[in-house]
Amino acid sequence: MKSTCILLLSAFAPAAAFVAPSQSQSATALSAQKSRTEFLRDVAAIGITAATTTGLSLPAFADETTASGVVIKVTKEGKGPKPDRGELAAIRFSSFAGPNKIDDVFDTPEPYYTRVGSGGLIKGVEEILPQMRVGDRWVLTIPGNLAFGPKGRPASAGKPRIPSNAEIIFDVEMVGLPGKEEELIELIGDD
Repeated sequence: MKSTCILLLSAFAPAAAFVAPSQSQSATALSAQKSRTEFLRDVAAIGITAATTTGLSLPAFADETTASGVVIKVTKEGKGPKPDRGELAAIRFSSFAGPNKIDDVFDTPEPYYTRVGSGGLIKGVEEILPQMRVGDRWVLTIPGNLAFGPKGRPASAGKPRIPSNAEIIFDVEMVGLPGKEEELIELIGDD
């Protein structure tokens, strides 16, 4: 109920605030226009705060930026467990440096397996994986210093050259956590 009220408030309240001032309005009207903008900003902040403090997830169009500068866009929300450091995780991903595709594991028969926190992936992805749940699919925008850094990466067979400090777009989906998946535990037991 609370989230429905917040959603309705954030959907309908802005409509009343977008009234263009006419040329003949005074400084008072311009001040009112400014306060409408501040009102909209406050409504958005309250909605996001309420959603995160009540345990609701942000909608798929909401971006979050970590302290290190990684931008997270949630495109699909999972309900599975989160990985622990050192745990094996099965992921599917594609990565791009500008228009150049670096890698794509979405269409392969097997996912890519990595140990969370082992350093096997670029720093920006390593930072984010422990926050994901099985079933989550996020698009990460990783700043150059958390990707390939000032050295970049030279071209290799089938892989493009990555310039220094290039921003990397990393579309990642957490598809499994061998050892934490309920079906497997029920099937083989947890002794």
